[in-house]
Amino acid sequence: MANKIICALAFALGFCYSVNVEAFSPSGWTKGHATFYGGSDASGTMGGACGYGNLYETGYGTTTAALSTALFNDGISCGECFRIICDYQTDSKWCLKGRSVTVTATNFCPPNSDLPSNNGGWCNPPLQHFDMAQPAWEKIAIYSGGIVPVLFQRVPCKKHGGVRFTINGRDYFELVTILNVGGCGSIESASIKGSNTGWIVMSRNWGANWQANSYLNGQSLSFQVTTTDGETRLFPDIAPSNWQFGQTFTSSVQF
Repeated sequence: MANKIICALAFALGFCYSVNVEAFSPSGWTKGHATFYGGSDASGTMGGACGYGNLYETGYGTTTAALSTALFNDGISCGECFRIICDYQTDSKWCLKGRSVTVTATNFCPPNSDLPSNNGGWCNPPLQHFDMAQPAWEKIAIYSGGIVPVLFQRVPCKKHGGVRFTINGRDYFELVTILNVGGCGSIESASIKGSNTGWIVMSRNWGANWQANSYLNGQSLSFQVTTTDGETRLFPDIAPSNWQFGQTFTSSVQF
């Protein structure tokens, strides 16, 4: 607690970069099911409910998954990482024994109330289901299987490079996509600060998109991000004063 208080005071002085908490560690194993979508090149997975856009360009690639309602948590789970293995003891016909894959949550698999949960409505509550990008699926199961039982666990996200901030919107409206978050991967809260303002608490617009309603044009921008496991990090002066809407800026530090 003392570290958190000291660090919180130091934020105001601009030299504290994170609150000291225990590093995120893997969860236990849970049973679920998995299907796949998006084609052999995962081109059909681009975009998605988390707002990460072109997953090739934003670094998420083809090891991604859409989460069922029970896992998606209204978008709070965007960016989380899961290690998945095919449950060989339950279904040895379609599983690739001894294989695992780690995927990032980038999309939502919507429920279908017209189909039963055991026959097509795989993403209906309360099922914990992954609709995986096809290349990720084929690392653990045979293509023709279609759906397989799996075991999964939350794991730390290992990301290359720093956290990225894509600034969209227009005057008096900043819509910021926060990408490439390491550690627990998912974001609890975010704030933005112009060089001429105090800290402005942002609200989640959808998925990984956070919004503020302030005129920040012509000011350098800083961000403060807290992940869902309670780690807070400050990203000072990420965007210079001549930033433009549509640009992406990368930090030199990571969670």
